[in-house]
Amino acid sequence: MADWASDSNDAVTLSMVRAKEDKEALTEEESYEGFHPGFTYPIYGEDEKIYGYKDLVIDLRFASGSLTQYLNVTFSEKLAASTADDPKTTLSEFIPEDYLTDEAEFLKHVEEDATAFRPSGKLIHTYTRPSPSAKGKGKGSASAQPLDANSEDVIEYEVYHTTWDTHGFREYHRKMQLFILLYIEGGSYIQEDEETWEFVLLFEKRKRRSDPNVVTYHFIGYSSLYPFYHYPESLRMRLSQFVILPPYQRAGHGSELYNAIYQYVFSQANIAELTVEDPAEAFEDLRDKNDLLMLLSHEQFLKEAFGEPESYGGGRVGGVGKAGRAGRGGGQKAQVKGKIVPPSDKAWLEKWRKGLKIALRQFQRLTEMLILFKMDMSDARVMRAYRLQVKERLYRFNFEILAQIDKEERHEKLEETFQSVKDDYHRILALVS
Repeated sequence: MADWASDSNDAVTLSMVRAKEDKEALTEEESYEGFHPGFTYPIYGEDEKIYGYKDLVIDLRFASGSLTQYLNVTFSEKLAASTADDPKTTLSEFIPEDYLTDEAEFLKHVEEDATAFRPSGKLIHTYTRPSPSAKGKGKGSASAQPLDANSEDVIEYEVYHTTWDTHGFREYHRKMQLFILLYIEGGSYIQEDEETWEFVLLFEKRKRRSDPNVVTYHFIGYSSLYPFYHYPESLRMRLSQFVILPPYQRAGHGSELYNAIYQYVFSQANIAELTVEDPAEAFEDLRDKNDLLMLLSHEQFLKEAFGEPESYGGGRVGGVGKAGRAGRGGGQKAQVKGKIVPPSDKAWLEKWRKGLKIALRQFQRLTEMLILFKMDMSDARVMRAYRLQVKERLYRFNFEILAQIDKEERHEKLEETFQSVKDDYHRILALVS
């Protein structure tokens, strides 16, 4: 039977299909078709196997903007219907019932949707990147100069905020929610009857070379947000789901989406803070990196945290100095004084935490990283104060577990955890250095 077992992660093949003219304008490195999911166990079971086929291909295509879907299953051999699984019917239970099975009809929809589709919701953030085709013209490297969005060598990206009340969004969400199952471990569909959900969607916006007045939109990823009551009369916004499609990963789009969400939360007077629900390690790194960069670019925060700018480096405050490292000049860690220097001023930290709308544990971790980044840890007094500050937080966070073990073992566990945390901080800091 093993010869007739297919790995469902390999069998499911996803494509974001563009109109013919838009596809012809892509470079060889821009491939949005023929990629695979990270997980299929929510659909095909824990072992992620489909039985009864050889050379099984589950071809699931999306129109790159409207997400109109096409599903087809092919194979070279199949066991008797009574013993073989039914992968098409199984998958169809997780997507809208109006998916297409005729390829010609699907491609017709792709052509029609390409110029007709527009994202719904409120535009909250835009950014630009050089197009891959510009690299051959020597324009692909990073530049301090702002990019001209009207140039044919520049691609625009737009982030939209939506809710269930946004016209047409419920139908669109039913098409895109499958990506949660396929790329978030433990991910599940959310209930549409929970009216308070909010969503932030990211799209690529391209101008057609044959007519720059014609633009097309292509789905990149999205995040779902859920507001909770926050005493006494505000909300706590929880980032629940976050996905960037594989063809767009490792290109900074996740950071742009996260920063757009943070700026949206920061701009809303009724939202007290942004929290994250059980983040995966990769997302936690993305969050840490971008939160750190935000703090390192905040002149007033750094001035109060570490004292006058001249006391902690020769470069632009919070920026990249001549040494090429944020907030440092000449590569030397000077002795500094400030509110963040251990033992940190807790009242001052809480004032900034609330002002920046960052969750408590996250802000404590960020400030611990900044201390490690800025301070001279060869100073025994500073190191002792830092160790005590971090251990105090770790003790409070793990109190229920630590309270059950004897004092000596508790000290050993705390020291072991402290060293592990410090090592991880160094790893994260390397992302912003």
